[in-house]
Amino acid sequence: MTDTAFAVVRSGALTTVQDLGRIGHAHLGVPRSGALDQPAHRLANRLVGNPEGAATLETTLTGCALRLRRAATVAVTGAPCPVTVDGRPAAWGAPLRIPAGALLEAGAATHGVRSYMAFDGGVEAEAVLGSRATDVLSGLGPAPLVDGAVLRLGPPRGPAPRVDWVPHQGVTREVVLPVVLGPRDDWFTTAGLHTLTTGDFRVSAASNRIGLRTEGPCLERAKEGELPSEGMALGALQVPPDGRPVLFLADHPTTGGYPVVGVVPEPYLAAAAQAAPGTPVRFTPLGRVSWGRPRGGDA
Repeated sequence: MTDTAFAVVRSGALTTVQDLGRIGHAHLGVPRSGALDQPAHRLANRLVGNPEGAATLETTLTGCALRLRRAATVAVTGAPCPVTVDGRPAAWGAPLRIPAGALLEAGAATHGVRSYMAFDGGVEAEAVLGSRATDVLSGLGPAPLVDGAVLRLGPPRGPAPRVDWVPHQGVTREVVLPVVLGPRDDWFTTAGLHTLTTGDFRVSAASNRIGLRTEGPCLERAKEGELPSEGMALGALQVPPDGRPVLFLADHPTTGGYPVVGVVPEPYLAAAAQAAPGTPVRFTPLGRVSWGRPRGGDA
């Protein structure tokens, strides 16, 4: 029904529907997907009275503009950005009551990359394998928003909470990512591992929802050749032939043949989701763990 929907006036660089993702399907070759900055997604939903798993919009760098076809309570979190209603400034990081017919715009991120827009009732879209998340690698879930598209909203769940203060982790000028070494750290020399934890890396403009690519020094290999394809985890730090680490994010492939030098624990990935191109990246060691299989293997 169009009276429970919103129309996309400006879709921006990349705006997708996201929730908490598809849990438990990696053995079928399906990555989790879902919001890259999950704390920001969860906060936006709490501000409008939704369960944390309700679907939101994730915008990238340039924001988006929507015309609401019913009154709705909306909150914008994640990367700070100017928010306007019919051209008038409105609050970021707070619940807003938007009347039917109004033009709501989340502008370009002032710093960071991804902003999240939650609506009371959540964004309605067909669930695929239990999730409404858009996966840009596999194509599962709703298509990225385009100008003129119309999306439905679910029924409101109840009044938004009264808010005096909103916790926000902020966007840092340097991203520090702890790394648990392994399972293939023995494919790199001692000098290569030293480069990983001391090198001057920066976020590449080629980064996306699949992975955060880095620019900087190359990690020196102890073994040549590549591995047979093996499972890849969220947060895996894979090193392709150019020697520069790639951090796998929510839409990552589930298998790969390049060695994984380490894994960044999930709680630190939200910072990577907000790291704009050119942001300095520093990897810090958290030690290594037993990965439950022979290490090294044959190339």
